[in-house]
Amino acid sequence: MSSVTTPLSPDTVPGPAEPGRLQKRKQGGSGGGLARYIVVRVLLIIPTIFILVTLVFVLMRSTGDPITAALGGRLSAAQLAERIHAAGYDRPLYVQYFEYLGHAFTGDFGTTLSDNQPVVQVLLTYGSATLELAFYALIVAFVVGIPLGMVAAYYRDKGRDAFLRVFAILCYATPVFFAGLLLKLVFSIWLNWLPVAGRASTSAELAMQTLPSPTGIYLIDAFQTGDPAIVGDVLSHAVLPAIALGLLTAGVFLRLVRTNVIGTLSTEYVDSARSRGVSEIRLVRKHAYRPALIPIITVIGLQIALLLGGAVLTETTFEWKGLGFQLVHYLQARDFVAVQGMVALLAVIIAVTNFIVDIIAALIDPRVRY
Repeated sequence: MSSVTTPLSPDTVPGPAEPGRLQKRKQGGSGGGLARYIVVRVLLIIPTIFILVTLVFVLMRSTGDPITAALGGRLSAAQLAERIHAAGYDRPLYVQYFEYLGHAFTGDFGTTLSDNQPVVQVLLTYGSATLELAFYALIVAFVVGIPLGMVAAYYRDKGRDAFLRVFAILCYATPVFFAGLLLKLVFSIWLNWLPVAGRASTSAELAMQTLPSPTGIYLIDAFQTGDPAIVGDVLSHAVLPAIALGLLTAGVFLRLVRTNVIGTLSTEYVDSARSRGVSEIRLVRKHAYRPALIPIITVIGLQIALLLGGAVLTETTFEWKGLGFQLVHYLQARDFVAVQGMVALLAVIIAVTNFIVDIIAALIDPRVRY
C-alpha cells in the first residue's frame, strides 16, 4: 500500500505559531515599537529640559545677583540694596531656584533689566531672523554636503576624494566669524558683488514694514510686497551669512554621506545589482543615495544646536539682527536676566527639535525604534 504525501500549505503548517499569526504579531510589534519609542522619548525630554534649565540657573547665579552685575557701577549701595530686595535676589538661593523653575514651566522667563521687555517677547521679536538664517544655512548644507559626499564616495581613495575630505575638515574646523570675514572681504570689499551686512537695505525694510501683516521673516515679507527688486535685495543680503554658517554643517553632511554611501555599496543587494551589469554611478545614485540620507536626518537635531551656536557669531559678524545678535547685546550690558532666559529658551528649543527629529527618524527607519 502506498501513501501519498500532500505538501502542507502555509496555512496548515502545524505548530503553535502560524505564519499568518506571526505576520500579525510582527505588524503589531512594529506599531507597538513606535508607540513605545515615542512614549520613552516624551518621558526623556522632560528631565532633559529640567536639567538644562537648572544648569542655566546655576551658571548664571554663580556670577552673583543680576542687579549688581548690570547696575553695580551706576547705583549707590542703598539703591542697589533696594533694587535687589525688590527683585527678591536677597532671598535664599533655593527659594529663588524654585520660584524661577515655577515661572519657567509656565513660560515666564523673566523681564530684561536693560530694556524692560519680557524675555519671551524678545524671542518672538528676534527669533524669526535666526530661524530664517538657520533655514538658509541648512539649504547650503544640503546643496553642498550631500552631492559632494556622493562624489567623494564614487571616487573613493582617489584624488578627488582626498580633496573633498580635506574640504570637509576645513568647513567644520574654520571658525564661523573668520569664514564670514573672508567672505565679506572677497565678495563685498574686493568684488563688490554682495552687501556687507544687514538683512535688507533700508528702503526694502521700510517697504516691508508697511505691510498689513508682516511676519518678521524677510523673504516671506518680500514676496508679500510683490516687488522683485525687494526679493532680490533680501536674498542678496542672505547669501554670505548663509554660506558662512551653512559650510559649518556641510562639512558634517559630506563626511556622513560619504561614509554611508561607501558602506551601502558593499552590501549584498548592491553586489547583486553590480553583477547584473548596473553601472557604478547608477548604483551610487539609485541604490546608495536614500540609505545614506537616514543618518543625515538623525543628526539634524544636533546640527540645529550647532547652527544656533554658530548664529551668535554669524549674526554679530554680519549685523544680522536675530537672537544671537541680541544675546551679544545683553551680554555687553551684563543683563544676566535676559541672557539666562534666552539661553534657557534656546535649550528648550534644541531639546524639542531633537525630539521631533528622533520621531521622524523612527518613522523613516524602523531600526531606530529598537
